[in-house]
Amino acid sequence: MAPRSWLGAALASCALAGMAQDAPFPHRGVIELTVLFPAGSSADITARLLADGIAKQLATNVIVVNRPGAGGAVGYRHVANQKPDGYSLVWNSNSVSTSYHSGQMPLDYRAFDPVARVLMESPVLAVRTEAGWKNLADFMADARARPAMLTVGNSGLGSHTHIASAALFKVAGAKVIEVPYPAAQVMPSLLGGHIDAVVQLPAVLAPLVKSGQVRVLAVLVDQRDPALPDVPTAREQGVDVSLAAWRGIAVPKGTPRQAVAALEGAIRKTVESAEFASAAERLGVHPAFLPALEFGELIAHEDAQLAELMQAIGLKK
Repeated sequence: MAPRSWLGAALASCALAGMAQDAPFPHRGVIELTVLFPAGSSADITARLLADGIAKQLATNVIVVNRPGAGGAVGYRHVANQKPDGYSLVWNSNSVSTSYHSGQMPLDYRAFDPVARVLMESPVLAVRTEAGWKNLADFMADARARPAMLTVGNSGLGSHTHIASAALFKVAGAKVIEVPYPAAQVMPSLLGGHIDAVVQLPAVLAPLVKSGQVRVLAVLVDQRDPALPDVPTAREQGVDVSLAAWRGIAVPKGTPRQAVAALEGAIRKTVESAEFASAAERLGVHPAFLPALEFGELIAHEDAQLAELMQAIGLKK
């Protein structure tokens, strides 16, 4: 009788496992969202807002785990190595391409399945208000008059802000010294007078702009940023550069379509909610939902563009 009992239990266990696999997503456990940035950063804050929304929409738990390092490579590698079942997400960005093309990781965007784009951000060139440069023309004139003398801080070697900065000055025909910093150090370095300017995202700058400590000289995207309506784009000022930053959700390659669709729907409802829009405005980011198919097309198209750009400015390995 004992062997029969053992066999029956084993068969029942297998049957339950099969039922769980066929159950609608999510049917078990906790969804984990990997964030490529330290806790407390604007990227981390928006990721946690999104995680709360997904959890509410799917009636499950979503935990955020910060895995910063190597331009995003640490977090990307972790998620790519997880089981493709919909329970491991990455808060991805343009860094999936820049980290690959700069040689910081062996994975490219094809190691992941896109789920949805969530928001957009506008890289900007900013200086201390007391420095005296009033606009992009002023700064570029000084940079051309003193080649490789002015210093411009960014958020790390091969980061989106580094590439945006390098592209800006290459197109403008000016030479500066690019200074990569850990994310938490770049703004204190500007305020302390250790560097002349920064290329950063508005969320990092917003409090300093409001307090009058920092002046934004140019927005490096197609259109003016709603958070900085009086600041002209680089294109408006004669420098043809546009490099918007985006953030979204991706999962390991091969994740079931049903799981991707469920996550996409939950993200859409969250991003289109008044609560998320209000929080995004406070953080200086802009909700910009794209569904999985269109998001994937955007990433592939941009990856080719970034590879070409990084080759031109000497950042492609």
